[in-house]
Amino acid sequence: METALYLPVKRFLEKLGFTVKGEIGGCDLVALKGDDPPLVVVCELKLSFNLELLLQAVDRAGACDEVWLAAKLSARGKGRESDARYRNLCRRLGFGMLAVTGSGDVEVIVKPPTSAPRRDPKKRSRLIAEHQRRIGDPATGGSTRAPIMTFYRQQALACASALSSGPRRLRDLRPEIPDAPKILQHNVYGWFDRAERGVYCLTVAGHAALKRWPQLPKPLAAAAE
Repeated sequence: METALYLPVKRFLEKLGFTVKGEIGGCDLVALKGDDPPLVVVCELKLSFNLELLLQAVDRAGACDEVWLAAKLSARGKGRESDARYRNLCRRLGFGMLAVTGSGDVEVIVKPPTSAPRRDPKKRSRLIAEHQRRIGDPATGGSTRAPIMTFYRQQALACASALSSGPRRLRDLRPEIPDAPKILQHNVYGWFDRAERGVYCLTVAGHAALKRWPQLPKPLAAAAE
């Protein structure tokens, strides 16, 4: 599973001073360093270096400053990381290559160039905003079968938790969850229902969501951040 590569690569980038989070804007891993504006690194994970990994990197390139490809180091040294043509193609495209060993170490196969053009500032800004707003790192990079714990989902769960003991007014929720009116009215996940004008309650689906993603008490949640 690609998720097995996430923690070794995350630790590698954290040692370089990056703040790393998984599954941001469709990217397996997004790392930020510095501010105003931060350096943005995207890393895509695969069990082996292949064409699909290259195509994903091409798709991500416009939204970041550096793109890294990460895959398992082949046991017999016969993978694409040993193919000079593959390495040279990554260099020409401006991508870095990281190989994760069986013991969880990370080896740099190809370094990306020190500067890369920013072709899509809007997409880059969306990655930065989601990374900075998301609480903690709740999604393991490389996940494909579970819903991604985005900042929006985190806020919706906070609303659900606030309604778990009974209906509440929007104006009472707004001080602790500023986006509560928008989240409850749009009701993207079907977790909420309007009991009366300006008052909302939790649906069966909302109670089920809280069982699936239990919310920490506020003091513990603050400590987790």
